Amino acid sequence: MRDPYSVLGVAKSASEGDIKKAFRKLAKKYHPDQNKDDPEAQKRFSEANQAYEIVGDKEKRAKFDRGEIDAEGKPRFQGGGFDGFSGYEDFGAAGGTRGFRSGGARPGGSSGGGSFDDILNDIFGSFGGGGRARSGGGEGFAGGARAKAAPKQKGSNAEIVARVSLEDIVNSGKTQVTLPSGKTVNVTLPKGVVEGEKIRLKGQGHPGENGGPPGDAMVEIRLKPHKLFEVKGSDLHLDLPLTLYEAVLGAKVRTPTLSGAVSLTIPANASSGKTMRLKGKGLPTKNGGHGDLLVKLQIIMPPHGDDELDTLMKAWKEITPYRARGPEFD
Repeated sequence: MRDPYSVLGVAKSASEGDIKKAFRKLAKKYHPDQNKDDPEAQKRFSEANQAYEIVGDKEKRAKFDRGEIDAEGKPRFQGGGFDGFSGYEDFGAAGGTRGFRSGGARPGGSSGGGSFDDILNDIFGSFGGGGRARSGGGEGFAGGARAKAAPKQKGSNAEIVARVSLEDIVNSGKTQVTLPSGKTVNVTLPKGVVEGEKIRLKGQGHPGENGGPPGDAMVEIRLKPHKLFEVKGSDLHLDLPLTLYEAVLGAKVRTPTLSGAVSLTIPANASSGKTMRLKGKGLPTKNGGHGDLLVKLQIIMPPHGDDELDTLMKAWKEITPYRARGPEFD
């Protein structure tokens, strides 16, 4: 055991307050709770405890300074008989049996420079241990202190993104997600679910610590892009291509919806850009209904030139001209 003054980093003339402050600083730095995987730190913590047991107690410090005990608190010969052992004391009255103290009394009693237990309790409090530290006995660390068992802590929440198709929202009302445990589960989508909405799955997050309960899984809904439909609130928008003759003469056109195709009646002389509404063919709403499907007509010209069409359009232009643009374009 090194000289306790050197271990604590104080001079032999240091005051009780300076010794206590030095021990407190070392105990905080090398405490096992802060250095669980560092054997050297635990060794330094034990060494600091032993040093404070000697110079943190007035009586022991005086004996050490006089050379009556060594750095471990063991008595030294002073020349002469057994009276030279300062650690020699009565253990009982019967037969006058006498023996040596093992390790001595805890420092910090009425003669100490500050309660050893109080200092350790302050340190444990700063680590969030929440309990009273103890010194001595079989319950402590090497220096004689142990905190209460670490408290149970709830696990953190798991953030999960679910890519949901529009067909799943309308038809099954469910989506699959994989939890932190690796398990795949079906999640029921709430009515009127929207992009960015979060669904909480209680107890399905990351596991807790020290036997604490698991956290929750927070499932964020993201809508998969659709090749036909654009989402605007609970309504869907669809561009429906038409031939020129369908637009001129009118027609019944097969039109897709999320719940199956329907036959949409296109009126004669339908203009490109005209919007038609299919009620209830949109997404579910919060109140239990459905939005609409808005179908925008798009007239598509033939992919190649046609002499007959050109002749017809020239005659039409001469016989029946009409304005396609309003006065605001003039």
